[in-house]
Amino acid sequence: MQRNQKGFTLVELIVVILLVSILSVYAASRFSGVSSVSAYAAREQAISIIRQIQLDRMQSNLSSTTTDSDYTLYVSGSCLGSYQACNLGGNSRSDILQGNELSFSTSPPVSVIEFSLLGNPLGSAASGVTISIDAPASQSSVCLNSQGYVSQGPC
Repeated sequence: MQRNQKGFTLVELIVVILLVSILSVYAASRFSGVSSVSAYAAREQAISIIRQIQLDRMQSNLSSTTTDSDYTLYVSGSCLGSYQACNLGGNSRSDILQGNELSFSTSPPVSVIEFSLLGNPLGSAASGVTISIDAPASQSSVCLNSQGYVSQGPC
């Protein structure tokens, strides 16, 4: 006579418990692992923002003497982005990078970088600018050269 048994075996229960524990450790490390911002990730976003502002300026077709705050790059201690976004506060905008843990500086020291219709930096930034990005655990830099080329690393 054979009894109909229902339920799980001990081996099945142990395998499920191991899988759930591995997944929970992985998920917990993703949420509580690195709480600071990486300067390397911020560098990639900064390069994208600088290129976006350059392209906006090049497509604006405004005269060289006309300056619009959406087409100028603003670099301050805690903000990198268009002048409009940094000064009016625009967290929902795509042309701003700021964070409590990030700080920005330039060499030579400039806070506003204007671009020509060809995308070249003007004024005191015309010979090129290195933008340094500092985060709590890392540091990185972006080069904006005299021809308007944006790359990672110092100039």
